[in-house]
Amino acid sequence: MTALDTLRAELSAAAPRMRDDLAELIGVESPSSDPEALARSADVVAALGHRLLGAAPERIVVADRPHLRWRFGEGPARVVLIGHHDTVWPRGTLARWPFSVDGDRATGPGVVDMKGGLVILFHALAACADLDGVAVVVNADEEIGSPTSAALIQDTARGAAGALVLEGSSHGRLKVARKGIAHYTVRVTGRAAHAGNAPHLGINAGVELSHQILRIVELNAPERGTTVTPTDAVAGTTSNTVPAAARVSVDVRSFDPEEMRRVDAALRALAPVLPGAELEVELGPARPAMPETAATELFALAQRLTARLTGQIAVGEAVGGGSDGNLTAGVGVRTLDGLGAIGGNAHAEGEWIQLSSMPDRAALVSTLAASIGRSE
Repeated sequence: MTALDTLRAELSAAAPRMRDDLAELIGVESPSSDPEALARSADVVAALGHRLLGAAPERIVVADRPHLRWRFGEGPARVVLIGHHDTVWPRGTLARWPFSVDGDRATGPGVVDMKGGLVILFHALAACADLDGVAVVVNADEEIGSPTSAALIQDTARGAAGALVLEGSSHGRLKVARKGIAHYTVRVTGRAAHAGNAPHLGINAGVELSHQILRIVELNAPERGTTVTPTDAVAGTTSNTVPAAARVSVDVRSFDPEEMRRVDAALRALAPVLPGAELEVELGPARPAMPETAATELFALAQRLTARLTGQIAVGEAVGGGSDGNLTAGVGVRTLDGLGAIGGNAHAEGEWIQLSSMPDRAALVSTLAASIGRSE
């Protein structure tokens, strides 16, 4: 029996424990906007990591959001593993949709995005003979763009030979490229007036916003892989008042940094249509693109290891969704993403993972973590 066979057998034997650990993580709700819930979730994740890795993490709290970091050995990290414990699901979701298992499928809020990935991460590292040079970051705000953890992730990863991101995977595909993302808010200031008695005295911020949304949509360039999408919008305060204020969120994504700069310049150049109206364009959370070149070498390594571990062929894909892999790639670190639980329906009711895939996924992550920055 080879060392890889032994590793795979060891992690297969741990499958029941993985399922129990997953149930424990899902049982603690952790919406990104709820610091109290995140604090409880961080406690549970820290305890799981301590049990499996034999060390407690640093707890780094920024703006009430608790991030966790483990570092093993002296000096800069050789390889960084990245996960998050926040989810998109509000507190109270578990009451109507608890963790459950039906055959080989487990469901529950955050099971694929990405508490299943956290279980894989810790069990993978627990199976490593030597953790020297390994760092782990589990942040609490990935689902809202990592505003308080981006610097921590980049500082931990900078100079490493590779970063492994434990986001979920559809059909087992690895993420080899991700679009850059920028979130904007376009705000309109008008002037209020009585909608019945004197609408002519007002400046209708809602009408102005409508003009701007039509202009924003024209910035789309699907032939270049660029999407510019107005999302949530608000105008006015009461049904009988000319709106004095309005706003719209804008989601911008592209693989091409030049396209991101083009859209940024165009948004900032928007001008009012209605006399007296005012516009303000604000840039919110943003992530650079994760180019395919960032994953080339690590994906080739993952392909070789997957073939040796399972006899299967690892498949890569480029996706429009972002992750913390965008941040590590943005500081020049080789990055491979989508190494977490195999499943689907992320961010939707019925989110699920395939339990039987977790040991093989952990074996791949364990072998990658042991190899990167060494002989590979």
